[in-house]
Amino acid sequence: MLSPTPADSIQLTADGQLKHFLTTEGLPQALLTQILDTADSFVDMGEQQVKKVPLLRGKTVANLFFEASTRTLSTFELAAKRLSADVLNLNISTSSTAKGETLKDTLMTLRAMHCDMFVVRHSASGAAHFIAEQVTPDVAVINAGDGRHAHPTQAMLDMLTIRRHKGEFTPLKVAIVGDILHSRVARSQIHALRTLGVAEIRVIAPMTLLPRHIESLGVKVYTEMSRGLRDVDVVMMLRLQKERMQTALLPSESEFYKLYGLTEAKLAYAKPDALVMHPGPINRGVEIESAVADGPRSLILDQVTNGIAVRMAVMSMAMSGQLTQQNTLTSSAAAYEA
Repeated sequence: MLSPTPADSIQLTADGQLKHFLTTEGLPQALLTQILDTADSFVDMGEQQVKKVPLLRGKTVANLFFEASTRTLSTFELAAKRLSADVLNLNISTSSTAKGETLKDTLMTLRAMHCDMFVVRHSASGAAHFIAEQVTPDVAVINAGDGRHAHPTQAMLDMLTIRRHKGEFTPLKVAIVGDILHSRVARSQIHALRTLGVAEIRVIAPMTLLPRHIESLGVKVYTEMSRGLRDVDVVMMLRLQKERMQTALLPSESEFYKLYGLTEAKLAYAKPDALVMHPGPINRGVEIESAVADGPRSLILDQVTNGIAVRMAVMSMAMSGQLTQQNTLTSSAAAYEA
C-alpha cells in the first residue's frame, strides 16, 4: 500500500491555492468553502441552452481509471467537457498496465502526450498522491478514489448537497451508516464535515465494519440504528463494499438489512425533516428500502447533479492554481537569470 503525502505539502500552492485535489484531510475551511461557492455557480448550468464555459479551453484532461466506475467517470468526463477541455479516457483493461507496465511507466507515456490534468481512480491507497509527486509542476492531479483512503470529490458533492438544503453546517448532527471499514467516501466525508464545523458526526455500523480507533477522527460510534439515528439532521448511507471484504464480516445481506438497512421505520428515529443521502450505486433491500430511496427526503439524484458542479469547480480551481504556480516559477527563474 502506498503512503499518502501530507495534504498541506502537496495539494496547495505557496499562496494557498488548490494545486491538486487528493484528500479533504488537512485542507482549510476557507478552501472547502471556496470549492462549494464555485460549484454553486455551476449547478444550474445543465438547465441552460449552452452548457459550456471556456475555463479549460485548450487543456487536455486524462481520466485514468484503474478501477471500474460508471457514475464517477461519466460525471468527471461531463464536467471536463462543460469546461471546454479535451478529454482522454484511458481504458485500463486494454492498456499497457494490463500487460505488465508499471504505473510510473504509464504516467511517463501520458506525460509525453502533454496532458494538463490527470483524474485518477485506483485500488491502491495513495496512488493519486504518488502520481501527483511524479508529474511536472504544470500538471494537476484529481483523486477520483484511491483504495480505502479518500474520495474527496464525492465528499464535497455531499457537502454541497447538504448546504443547499440545510444552509449552515454548524447546527447539524450527521450520521454515516454502513460499511465504514472499507469506505473511502466515509473518511473523506468525516474530514470535510469536521472542517466545515458540524455539531456532531456519528458513525453507525456493526463492530465488524468499524475501523479500529475510528473515534480518533472525532466521531461518535453507535452499533444500533435506534440510538444512532435519534435526532439527526442528515443520514448518509454507504454501499456494502463486498469486493473489498476478504473475510465473512456479516452473517448475510438480509441480516444486515434487518439491523442496518434504512427503512421508513428506522428513519422515524431521525428528525422529521432529516435528509437521506447515498453515494451510489444503491443496493435496494440491502442498505436502503425503495420507499426511502425514492421518497421526498431522498437527495440521491441531487447528489448526482451536484457531483458535476463540484468536479467542475475542483478542476477549474486546480488548473488555475497550476497556472499561478507556473507563472511564479517563470518569474523566479527570470529574476534569477537577471
